[in-house]
Amino acid sequence: MQRKDFIDVKRIVIKLGTNVLRNNDGEVALSRIYSFIEDISKLIKDGKEVIIVTSGAVGLGKKKLELESTEGDGVKQACAAVGQSRLMSYYEAGFATFDIPVAQILLTEDDFSMRHRYLSLRTTLNKLLELGVVPIINQNDTVSTIELNDMLAGMQVCFSDNDKLSALVSSELDADLLILLSDIDGLYTSNPKEDSNAELIQEVDCVTDEILSLGTGASDGGRGGMKTKLEAAKLVTRFGGKVLIANGKQPYVINKIFAGEDLGTMFIPTSENLSGKKRWIGYATNVKGKLIVNDGAKKAILDKCTSLLPIGIIEIINDFKQGEVVSICDESGCEFARGMVNYDSEECKKIMGAHSDNILEILGYKNYDAVITRDNITDL
Repeated sequence: MQRKDFIDVKRIVIKLGTNVLRNNDGEVALSRIYSFIEDISKLIKDGKEVIIVTSGAVGLGKKKLELESTEGDGVKQACAAVGQSRLMSYYEAGFATFDIPVAQILLTEDDFSMRHRYLSLRTTLNKLLELGVVPIINQNDTVSTIELNDMLAGMQVCFSDNDKLSALVSSELDADLLILLSDIDGLYTSNPKEDSNAELIQEVDCVTDEILSLGTGASDGGRGGMKTKLEAAKLVTRFGGKVLIANGKQPYVINKIFAGEDLGTMFIPTSENLSGKKRWIGYATNVKGKLIVNDGAKKAILDKCTSLLPIGIIEIINDFKQGEVVSICDESGCEFARGMVNYDSEECKKIMGAHSDNILEILGYKNYDAVITRDNITDL
């Protein structure tokens, strides 16, 4: 895709990583933050809509409290509470210079996994954009349940870092472009910090398993890393959005991107165009349990786009209620789809392995022939 076509967009989500918001000594990089604000203000004056997903609150709080580590009960949450107000003060002061209002939005996983809250959030964000406000979004580390592992036993939460959060926001708002700014130039053929022969990949047509294998873990001070950025790119491109991973430490990088300079790695949208409901099922919900299915059921779901019938289920893992989202895994435990169940876990245990015709006899009632209907399954 030509760069001029890639940047021909209206609605943009920009994710600013921890390491681009601070200097090497851990202090806030004020000049860089204000350069981001200046570039984004120019985009808004040009008629574009911009949503910011920002990291940095925990790091700023840690620095302010003069702590060496965020380990320990409640320490990270306390740092987030202290750092968030400081972080927002920079954005508010910067955008006020250009007479642009901002809004702080702190989100937890439940704001996406609970569908009514998900839809309410979308309405609010759309109204803010309509009013000319820049939403500034961060994970609400102060109250997030992600750190409370005993409460999350057996559950997969929908996001645990701001890369995935920015992808979910992009999906929810049908953004045209997600820009992930970090301290690396883009996706390389191998880790450039370890391999001097690593080459920058300028364009990715599809986020395959091979592409995902190029991802590495978080850099110092961050929570994501290339792995989470690639997972974010896979989600966004599946609904028709574009993604760019670029180096946020390059001066006025946002302005350069929209001037058409050949920076970073472009991820091209697929033709799949997942519906909003399919996106929510596959990526925006907390996953409460697992259904292990046989090879025949896996093949039917992936190749023939069928519903999941009870006869194909061989194991139920964890408790879940009717209407909740579960993982659909093969016999080796590999997750290949997610779906919204028509029966709770106890009912599923009773009917698994049985023909649909026998559900009424087994349960004494029959709501559906399928445990998960095809319209409520998202392949991963």
